[in-house]
Amino acid sequence: MKTTEELKNLLYKNETVADAAPDAIAAAQDFCEGYKTFLDNAKTEREATAYSEKLLTAAGYQKFVPGTSYAPGTKVYTINREKCVLAATIGTKNLEEGFHLNIAHIDSPRLDLRPVPVFEKTGIGYLRTHYYGGVRKYQWPTIPLALHGVIYRADGTKVNVCIGEKDDDPVFCITDLLPHLGAKQSAKTLAEGITAEDLNVIIASLPIEDKDAEQRVKLNVLGMLNEAYGITERDFTRAEIEVVPAYKARDIGLDRAMIGAYGHDDRVDAYPALMAEIGTKSPAYTSVCVLTDKEETGSDGVTGLNSMYTFHFLQQLCAGQGADYITACKAAKCLSADVTAAYDPTFADAFEPDNGTYAGRGVAIYKYTGSRGKSGTSARQLPDRSDGRQQRCVADRRDGQARPGRRWHGCEVCRQSGHRHHRHRRTRALDALSV
Repeated sequence: MKTTEELKNLLYKNETVADAAPDAIAAAQDFCEGYKTFLDNAKTEREATAYSEKLLTAAGYQKFVPGTSYAPGTKVYTINREKCVLAATIGTKNLEEGFHLNIAHIDSPRLDLRPVPVFEKTGIGYLRTHYYGGVRKYQWPTIPLALHGVIYRADGTKVNVCIGEKDDDPVFCITDLLPHLGAKQSAKTLAEGITAEDLNVIIASLPIEDKDAEQRVKLNVLGMLNEAYGITERDFTRAEIEVVPAYKARDIGLDRAMIGAYGHDDRVDAYPALMAEIGTKSPAYTSVCVLTDKEETGSDGVTGLNSMYTFHFLQQLCAGQGADYITACKAAKCLSADVTAAYDPTFADAFEPDNGTYAGRGVAIYKYTGSRGKSGTSARQLPDRSDGRQQRCVADRRDGQARPGRRWHGCEVCRQSGHRHHRHRRTRALDALSV
């Protein structure tokens, strides 16, 4: 008969990384300084792509040339439509023995401007928006907002827009009711208190001087934009302008063990994936990092993973080496990374403690995801790490990034607060480093 202590050793222990690997704390904090810089410079998928390209070229990556046979250790990359990054380090093994992929997404929940966004009501100028991804609408009013994106003029030239990030920039906001006027609003459900139609962004309130003109504030807005960017109202139909929080990444807590910022979903996986790829030297298997767009809206479109751009890149890699693409795919492995929810005792009834995930206990290795009886799931067992920097869990959600023909592993970084404009808790630095 085993003793009590021997029986206790049979229990699964989900330790904090601070206890399991205390020497990792300093390295994690140092790593996250770069991560915070990434967050501040990558608030849209275009910006994340541009900043990633800078990091790749600084690390010696060269632009991928289809049909080229690259020597082991060569680092190459390509960009898909300014919104997706594919980077690879050529391995010593033939591609037919497989390649290793790490995939994360760089789009985040946000508000997009509509094709004809500017309108005026009662002397106030607004921008109409359409929410993108898993937005909790009540979180967006009364916070400082910034405009990021691109506008294409009639002559085809492109202008970049970024207003609200510099210290001397104006910011924008969405209004809410005063407490003593909001009795009816407070009686509504959380989802109904602020509707999509309420997410109008204040852009200006001063009119032009001509008192006889109509829509004087709107005309003032269009005049200022034309003077600054040379655009007309028609050019908004060729624009991609995103409304995002004007916050910068900040440490949370006296111990600075958490990061509060916009865009953790899923740049908390994208940045470590990119840095892991950059740090890869002479691998046995060719490593491929994919930072993709459109995950928040179903991975559709030419920049989402439901398109063929990743597979075309892999096909071209194989063609350059003379490797059979199908054979390479059958032997390939992929880590599909995304965020997950960390157990929050304030909202304990939303979690299942024994199979949930916890901040500060390493990345979450998902045995399966999905919904309604594990519909659309992907499962595979992974070996344990000796330093405890991982935890096992399940979740009632769809992965959305799995494709047939490869062995997929679900890897997620814990976070609290859901799809918030500013993750007031955010990922432990240790979790980010663990990826």
